[in-house]
Amino acid sequence: MKNIIIIFLFTIYFLKTEASENFKFYLKKTIDNNLQLNAERKNLESVRQDRNISRSEFLPSITISGDQTSTTSTNRTNQSGASLADTNSDTENKKISLEQIIFSGFKGLNTFKKSELETQRAILKLKKKEQEIIVETAFAYFDLIFKSNNEKFNLSNVNLFERQVEFDNARLQKGEITLTDLAQSESSLAGANANLIKAKTELLSSITNFERVTREKVPSFENLNEKVTIDLPNTLNTSLDLSSLKNLSLLISKLDYEISIKELNIERARLSPKASIEVSKSENKDFSSSIDEKDDETVKATITWPIIKGGENISSIKKSSLEKQRFQLLLKDTKNKVLSDTSNSWSNYQSSRSVLEATKAQLKAAEIANEGITLEYDSGNTRTTLDVIQSRSLLLEAQIANSRAQRDFMVSQFKLAKQVGVLSLNSVK
Repeated sequence: MKNIIIIFLFTIYFLKTEASENFKFYLKKTIDNNLQLNAERKNLESVRQDRNISRSEFLPSITISGDQTSTTSTNRTNQSGASLADTNSDTENKKISLEQIIFSGFKGLNTFKKSELETQRAILKLKKKEQEIIVETAFAYFDLIFKSNNEKFNLSNVNLFERQVEFDNARLQKGEITLTDLAQSESSLAGANANLIKAKTELLSSITNFERVTREKVPSFENLNEKVTIDLPNTLNTSLDLSSLKNLSLLISKLDYEISIKELNIERARLSPKASIEVSKSENKDFSSSIDEKDDETVKATITWPIIKGGENISSIKKSSLEKQRFQLLLKDTKNKVLSDTSNSWSNYQSSRSVLEATKAQLKAAEIANEGITLEYDSGNTRTTLDVIQSRSLLLEAQIANSRAQRDFMVSQFKLAKQVGVLSLNSVK
């Protein structure tokens, strides 16, 4: 029973550790903590307040005002020049008014619709920034795996050449090889050490980038999980169809064009008549020497129609019309760019998969060749030191190429998913 409990607790700990160091874990952390994403979230909240502001034009406005005046009159005289007594008067006025705009040339309606479109655009910009952060996180994560493997491969290569130099020293003492063979091994060891230093530097840079993006400490390299899947389209035509419907850059460009139309309608509405009604009630005390107090109730209807405003209104309409044409051209360019980028992303995805398969075959062949040549060299066969050095160099190149291809293939999947508009936290499995 005690052993079962120990195994159970160990399993829970292992699963917890594994879950806390996989890609999905760091992706969630990045999305929660990324400063650019949090800035976009604040922008969305701000834009939503603009919608509430635009809605206020349809509602009545209530104003309360009041004033109090104290007047003292001194050195008063009548028409004959005789002095009059000083006077002191206090007046107090209170007023409450309610104003409702009845018609404003559909300016309020277009302003409200524009604010709704701006809210939709802010939501799409937040999603677009989230997709960009996911791609950036994917590169940081899988590049960290590649750079750690690269360091491991180079470290193993240095250890092999160190043993090679020791072995060749022993063989040189026996007269089995020449001094030239030993020099070749020592030269290869020096080169391997140089490559190891470079690999360590690149790994340090990758660690810094990972911690910057995720805002988390780098995990243990042994526990990094490379198995991540994303639902992707199966053909180029399907990718193009999806991107034309879901690509966020295209959707944002469409909203920019629709917003420019609303802005043009708003400027045109400024030339329309405006009607409003105001109801007010006021209380006045010590109004004059003959009236001590009075209450007034007023109903006022106002119609205004701007005709000429120094040419400002006409120029504003022309400017909005030109802005509309500009966004229409940008929309056409975005459509073309999305189609081109989708084709490139699909080609990159397919080519990176082919490269990965090729490097797997290259790595397998290099491993077989290196093992055979090393055994022949150790047995004193016809293989030379140069043969061993070349086979190990080819093996190292194959290992690095395969690891790099794995990173590039994973990142290409994220880029394609972003391009067709299906990339999100939930799409990553």
